[in-house]
Amino acid sequence: MLPLGSIVNALAIIGGSLIGCWLQSRFPDRIRTIVFQGLGLCVLLIGIQMALKVENILIVIFAVLLGGISGELLRLDTLFARLGDRFKRLIKSDNAKFTDGLITASLIYCIGAMAIIGSLEEGINGDTTVLYTKSILDGFASVALAATYGSGVLFSFIPVLVYQGAMTIGASFFQQYFSPMMISQVTACGGLLIIGIGINLLELTEIRLANLLPALVYVVALTAFFA
Repeated sequence: MLPLGSIVNALAIIGGSLIGCWLQSRFPDRIRTIVFQGLGLCVLLIGIQMALKVENILIVIFAVLLGGISGELLRLDTLFARLGDRFKRLIKSDNAKFTDGLITASLIYCIGAMAIIGSLEEGINGDTTVLYTKSILDGFASVALAATYGSGVLFSFIPVLVYQGAMTIGASFFQQYFSPMMISQVTACGGLLIIGIGINLLELTEIRLANLLPALVYVVALTAFFA
């Protein structure tokens, strides 16, 4: 089965990112700074909305704590930085924020109910409405993100295509695991990570978000076991 919704989503990210990269070179520093701060506030709002979907807060708390410990022990931030830098050298990019843009955009696009529900809907019912709607939102977000981070955002289409495409193709298998509660818990946990992105954008402190990614695995496991 061809994951058409995910392909359209990837194309929207590419198109929006190209526009954002084109705009970036035309922004003076003061405009780039205010865009950066405005984007940070918007990302905080998105994260808070997602986090409030939580149904069992204790599971999410333990998932974040266990995920953070696991990520630190595995040094995921260093691993992702090396992979991002290697890919950056491969395409011969001189963008200093390439890796940050790639990781930030991938988190925003892949975490959330629309990515999960849309992929399952297309895989089971052939309905691409949710993913097409997500494509429009991601396309506009890509303009702002690429204007802030540069070309790294463009290549976030790869994890989006792989993640959503795999879920669409294996929808009948994944459906049994993604109950409404599971989707709410994953969305809430992802929302906390996106709040972290907003905090980093606003330079309030530096949160090593890559090291918190295992929380998404723990929240699925803990929800399945306890809920």
